[in-house]
Amino acid sequence: MMQSYTRRTEEYLSLIEKELDRLIPGGGCLQGRVMEAMRYSASNGGKRVRPILTLEFARLCGLEARAALPFACAVEMIHTYSLIHDDLPCMDNDDMRRGKPACHIKFGEDTALLAGDGLLTLAFEVMLREYDPKAISPRSAIAAAALLASNAGVEGMIGGQVIDLMAEGKAIDIETLRTMDRLKTGALIDAACRMGCVISGASREQLEAAGSYASALGLAFQIVDDILDVTGSTEELGKPVGSDAENQKSTYVSLLGLDACRDAVRRLTDHAVRALQHFEGDTGYLAELAEALATRKN
Repeated sequence: MMQSYTRRTEEYLSLIEKELDRLIPGGGCLQGRVMEAMRYSASNGGKRVRPILTLEFARLCGLEARAALPFACAVEMIHTYSLIHDDLPCMDNDDMRRGKPACHIKFGEDTALLAGDGLLTLAFEVMLREYDPKAISPRSAIAAAALLASNAGVEGMIGGQVIDLMAEGKAIDIETLRTMDRLKTGALIDAACRMGCVISGASREQLEAAGSYASALGLAFQIVDDILDVTGSTEELGKPVGSDAENQKSTYVSLLGLDACRDAVRRLTDHAVRALQHFEGDTGYLAELAEALATRKN
């Protein structure tokens, strides 16, 4: 089973990397520097969890993975733009991302800001320009774009970032922390999963099951991030560790302790896997992906 999981992951990664390279414009023009910054950040490695989720849920609901690529790449563009902006001095002020200089360190704050904006707008251009109307209906394409816009906006990822900034240096309770992470981290994972279903014409029950999987996966993902910020190393993570404590941020580890956090990750992962029972196809890959994310070291 692990061999087939690894093989499919490699296939998805190959599709995603090639398509991102094709879709993000190159230089050779007066505005080429911002394009270079966009490509630098989008090609800077990463697990590509969100686009993989879009491709796999689309496949599970009967759509060929290649047809879902514009939407998968759009999710990754949104994620990459958020990382560029998160690293800025006015946000988390991190100098490293995935083992390399952050975009603003390499290109300057002004260009990094615009590179993030460029990826954000390109994401919606790609979805609505590149989709195949023979495989995906225009109504479904528009619905998927609207879902991503909502989950990336003030009611989703951006809203979570605002709460995160407001919480710096303050003690917040566990419910506020969950709300923040449901928006900042979970909303984009939710969009990635449910977009795959939307463009495939999935049933309402399948959409709800994908949302349940995403909710559990997203929270577990963030708790693991908090654990790794305490137990990991800069070499393993490719970014500074201990920044949460340095910025006096409340985290699951600071509020619950390491053992309780590990127990929560286990429960949430089990919940995510159970949610897959509502799909008729082979859900083994998504189950293994949830397990892999729960036990990751970076």
